[in-house]
Amino acid sequence: MRDRQPGTAPEHPGAGIPRRGRAAAVAAAALAVLVTVGSCGTPSERRDQVTAQAVRFERALDAGRDGDLCAALAPSTLEEVEQSAKSGCAQAMGDEDLPHAGAVRNVDVYGDQARVVMEHDTLFLAHFPGGWKVTAAGCRPRPQQPYQCEIKGG
Repeated sequence: MRDRQPGTAPEHPGAGIPRRGRAAAVAAAALAVLVTVGSCGTPSERRDQVTAQAVRFERALDAGRDGDLCAALAPSTLEEVEQSAKSGCAQAMGDEDLPHAGAVRNVDVYGDQARVVMEHDTLFLAHFPGGWKVTAAGCRPRPQQPYQCEIKGG
């Protein structure tokens, strides 16, 4: 490195930082970008995505589109539904007596988990690489206890 006058800036950014320190700084910056990109949008965008998925699930339920309901389920929930019913998901969903949910009242998103409170139902969702999936449906709150859900993952 050439001598420079005291108080002057280095010739290029990072010139005064040892090579290992620069590599760590670059890695930290890249990780920050990945975390930001991986968070799937702003909180309001995430809330919109969760709401849209919950509404699609409820519309499929109202229309009797059991295949669409199954496609909306998280993998562990799908597996639990099939194991509990000892049949395929579509048949099992057709046998379920889920409430007609009504309008969305509240949506809470916490990282990769979400809760959608509707007039007559509460859904829980989780974010997967392919988007938001329903982890539990037909859920009713119970005082000072976990929700009681008709459909849930294992």
